[in-house]
Amino acid sequence: MSIRIRRVLGSIALCLCCVMIGSAMTSTVDGAAQAEQQTVVVTSPFTAAIEEVRGSVIGVNNYQMYRQSSGYPYYSDPFGFGFDFGFGGSSGGSSSVEKEMLSSTGSGVVVGNGIVLTNFHVVEDASRLSISVTDDSGKTTEYAASLVTYDENVDVAVLYAPKLTLKPVKLGDSDTLRVGDWAICIGNPLSAELSNTVTVGIVSALNRGIESNSTDKYGRRQTTVNSMIQTDAAINNGNSGGGMFSVTGELMGIPTLKYSGSIYSGATVEGIGMCIPINAAKPLLEDVLNNKVELVPPEEIETDDEQTADNDHDLTGKPRMGITMTGLNPNHSAVRNGDVPNGVYVTEVDQNGPADKAGIQAGDIIVDVDDVIITEPSQLQEIIGQHKAGDVLKIKFYRVPGIENSNQWGDEVPEGEYIDTEVTLEVVDAISQ
Repeated sequence: MSIRIRRVLGSIALCLCCVMIGSAMTSTVDGAAQAEQQTVVVTSPFTAAIEEVRGSVIGVNNYQMYRQSSGYPYYSDPFGFGFDFGFGGSSGGSSSVEKEMLSSTGSGVVVGNGIVLTNFHVVEDASRLSISVTDDSGKTTEYAASLVTYDENVDVAVLYAPKLTLKPVKLGDSDTLRVGDWAICIGNPLSAELSNTVTVGIVSALNRGIESNSTDKYGRRQTTVNSMIQTDAAINNGNSGGGMFSVTGELMGIPTLKYSGSIYSGATVEGIGMCIPINAAKPLLEDVLNNKVELVPPEEIETDDEQTADNDHDLTGKPRMGITMTGLNPNHSAVRNGDVPNGVYVTEVDQNGPADKAGIQAGDIIVDVDDVIITEPSQLQEIIGQHKAGDVLKIKFYRVPGIENSNQWGDEVPEGEYIDTEVTLEVVDAISQ
């Protein structure tokens, strides 16, 4: 091959090499641009739902009155953490005062305009309730709230905070849940410092029959079995009353308790939390949302002083109920064991008297008058003394059928029932009150 031909071929090879290098560079640049255009941002499947509902989960504060001795202060578990502060009483001769303290905190979910759904045990025995809202900067604002209605057996309660303007969440249908569905739990574990904490798990089981033993507000022992949703999403103290949501942001349940150990084996367990299905709370909630229950703003709830002033009548006679009553012996086994509630025991009822007309019988235990819990005869006497003849009292009493005398109480007292009635006071003579 001649020198000239070799030079021509070399030039051609050089050109081809340059073309190949140029093509490779162009291909690399185009590929990088295409890869940049096809970049996909991967997000959590929960992000959208959490952003939708997180701001509607708030804190619930339960304030209660505690008696403090000037000698030795005694508070019975004021913070709800299971500790006992003090010495079980006050020193002799020391004075005592009542002071309102924050007893416990829980969570709640906004389900209507100013309407909050929570657990009953979160608000139980409160002298005052408030709602806490913590913004992204950490600032917490507190709103006054009132208890609208509750179902102690289901452990749900509805609050009203008229100045609360947060967006309500959507209610889901808990009957559609399946084992393995995602469960997003939001609440305020350990108070507002950890507000709006989000935990995620799955629905571990459905229709768990959970039995709980407690005493009602009148002191009677009761056992309740509720059907629960089991989840492995973390639930801690303070989460009670918050929300368990689906990935579409619908409220499916209300976190209410967690298991931390077994009384049988002593083993430590994790990842077993229970939620009340939202469908169990709907009957109570829908009465409120459909205006079947009056929403009384907290500032309009009368204080004890206001009630006393309103009832400071110029009595023209002594109104009576027409009963003879006595206090229950706290050492009686039926009272001590919670077989019957604390209250005022009716020993006799005057024939055709106000109580008789209202259906009250000997053997009944009066536990509540005008939404005031009654444990001593003096309390009932004081309430009656603040009224005049013709006034109507709302009375709740407990009756064990067939028993008209506490001497008939044996080792096991039969099951009774609470009965509501109204008594119209009259001026009658020769009645022991």
